Amino acid sequence: MKIYDTDFEVALKQDNSPLTIADKEANRIIVTNLKKLSDYPILSEEEKEIPYEIRRKWNFYWCVDPLDGTKEFIKKNGEFTVNIALIHQGEPILGVVYAPALEELYYAQKGEGAYKNGQRLHIKKKMSGPFRIVASKSHLNDETKRFIEKFDNANMLSRGSSLKLCMIAEGSADIYPRLAPTMEWDTAAADAIVRESGHMTYKIEPVTLDTIESIENIRNLSPLVYNKPNLLNPWFVVL
Repeated sequence: MKIYDTDFEVALKQDNSPLTIADKEANRIIVTNLKKLSDYPILSEEEKEIPYEIRRKWNFYWCVDPLDGTKEFIKKNGEFTVNIALIHQGEPILGVVYAPALEELYYAQKGEGAYKNGQRLHIKKKMSGPFRIVASKSHLNDETKRFIEKFDNANMLSRGSSLKLCMIAEGSADIYPRLAPTMEWDTAAADAIVRESGHMTYKIEPVTLDTIESIENIRNLSPLVYNKPNLLNPWFVVL
């Protein structure tokens, strides 16, 4: 937040995504303290890439995005987060998502429930009215538009970073389709919160998209998994 309140410089990574000193400093602080907490390996967006030959032997590991939503950080709209997850055999079993500018703290542990600012998140079933679909304005591609068109009179919502998954967990949105690229560290922490709040993140293949005609079709899909050979997530829908 000290950096957020200054006129910081913005660099570009090789993939043209933005990078600030806040990304690097947050990573340094998180990695340093996680190493004090446990001897589990750490997979972080801002650390060097770790080959799958090494990762596949991991039973537990930390999955970290020290600053998710760098574009939101640069815009200074507050919708950026710090994401820290603990993964066990491909499943996120603990997650913390903190939005420091908004002072919103989500966290969950498998079997212990999901919480926002100390208040437990309870399952909220959709009773009536139009579906509330949350999506990213910057990733509203043709596939996402096609998916949204399947739901008549849906209310469109938008929020930055992993806060979109947290909206499903807290019941302020019903569906989050992400039919565009993300990395495992973008979703792991919030996915743990989604699952512990009684919801699920389902992976969806491009060939499956046109066969989705109802919510029940989505529920028959498989959950997102972690520590894959390729750390790029498939398309997914949070429901």
